[in-house]
Amino acid sequence: MENMNMMRGEIVLNMSAEKAWEVFTSNDKLSKVDPLMLSSAEYIQGDGSPGSLRLFKLGPALHNFVKESIQKIEKVEAGRCLAYQVVDGQLHEMYDPYRVTFSFTPVVGKETEQCTVEWKAEFMPLSPETPPPEKAKDAALGFLKSFEKCEVCN
Repeated sequence: MENMNMMRGEIVLNMSAEKAWEVFTSNDKLSKVDPLMLSSAEYIQGDGSPGSLRLFKLGPALHNFVKESIQKIEKVEAGRCLAYQVVDGQLHEMYDPYRVTFSFTPVVGKETEQCTVEWKAEFMPLSPETPPPEKAKDAALGFLKSFEKCEVCN
C-alpha cells in the first residue's frame, strides 16, 4: 500500500456533540440543513451500520465540483465518529481510495453548548495533476457550520 495523503480540518459548533451527531446521522435532517449544498441523503443499502451504502446528492452550489457521492460506511462509534469510503461518484474518479472520518467531541466545560467536529480525509489521487481535496474540506466544514442555522436541527 502506498503512502496515503491526509488532510484535516475542524470547526467548533454551537451545539452539543449529541445534537450534531443526531443531525449528521439522520438523512431526513441532513437533507434539510442546506439544500444548496446537499439536496438529499439516503441509505441505498443497510441502515447506517458498517457496510451500509449512503448516497449523497449534492446541491447546485457544489455541482461544478461533485454532483453525487456513494459512501460505504466503514466504522461507527455512536455519538463520536463515523468513517466511510467513497465508492462511486466524482470524488471516486479523482481519488482511490478516498476515506473520510467525521469525529464529534464535546468542548470541555461547555458539553451541552459546543462541540468540535473534525473532518479527516485519507486519499490517493489517481493522477499527479489531481489537487488535494481542499474544496471537499471547505464544503464539509461550511456545511457542518450551517447545522447551527438549521431549524430542524435544534
